[in-house]
Amino acid sequence: MKAVILDAYTTNPGDLSWDWLYDAADTVDIYDFTKPDEIIDRADNHEIVITNKTRLTSEILDSLHGVKYIGLLSTGFDAVDVTHARKLGIPVCNIPAYSTNGVAQMTFSLILEFTNRVALHDEAVKNGEWQKDGNFCFMKSELRELSGKTIGIIGYGKIGRAVAKIADAFGMTVICHTAHPEKYGNEGISFVSLETLLRNSDFVTLHCPYNESTHKMVNAEFLSMMKPSAILINTSRGAVVDEDALKVALDNGIISGAGLDVLSTEPPKDDNKVAFHNKCIVTPHISWAAFETRERLMGICKNNLMSFLNGNPVNVVN
Repeated sequence: MKAVILDAYTTNPGDLSWDWLYDAADTVDIYDFTKPDEIIDRADNHEIVITNKTRLTSEILDSLHGVKYIGLLSTGFDAVDVTHARKLGIPVCNIPAYSTNGVAQMTFSLILEFTNRVALHDEAVKNGEWQKDGNFCFMKSELRELSGKTIGIIGYGKIGRAVAKIADAFGMTVICHTAHPEKYGNEGISFVSLETLLRNSDFVTLHCPYNESTHKMVNAEFLSMMKPSAILINTSRGAVVDEDALKVALDNGIISGAGLDVLSTEPPKDDNKVAFHNKCIVTPHISWAAFETRERLMGICKNNLMSFLNGNPVNVVN
């Protein structure tokens, strides 16, 4: 049996091990990155194909021979035409619920960057600004406490719930909007309409899935309902936000700022409307990338494959 990983580097830049894959397959081919025109040559005649963002379209799937299993190195499965894979009898298995702690932590890293401005003040110290000021305490910007502020969480899955727990520890008021609040009635969380959440939140953080109904959900109307002092946080998917509308909102003081770990195009093009905006704090899609998070991801990937080989596939998305 032959296995191939088409884009291994992001998941494992060298600090983890693929040794378990060699136990499952007779031949293993590992590529850090694969260009679209290299996919067929590299994946053809491999029973096991593992991918993260390398796209397996219906045309590519039709051109491959011998594929019996597609393993994803991600929760999202839009990189694979899962409907066509099902027609071909190929199960596609994803990695659910591996990044909860990492994404919740990044959410508050972005929030705290707005309230405490750690990077800004570190840069000021290194630039000699504190020394030039001469005072024992040098503040380059206004600092704020989280205690007493209201955080609005859109989407109350595992990540949303983890964010709510951290927010509660900071003494924040937590309100949530989700499609099925009745599922969480005994958790002591205040579930509100989207409009109520937007009008009352100091921080609005997105933890909803990406689908047709959430595509560019954060549009001009959405942003107009937020407080002028509010901060938008997005660690979900870039396409949930209409970046043109967000730029207008930032330029015109409709909201105060945005913390983004995801963008519509990654990496951003030079003309991206928000990636280089001075009211945005942007990180390069790393909320899932902590060592422990990637280690957990790889463990689930291994379990998915072993379960398939044992005749009991799990986390099948098609």
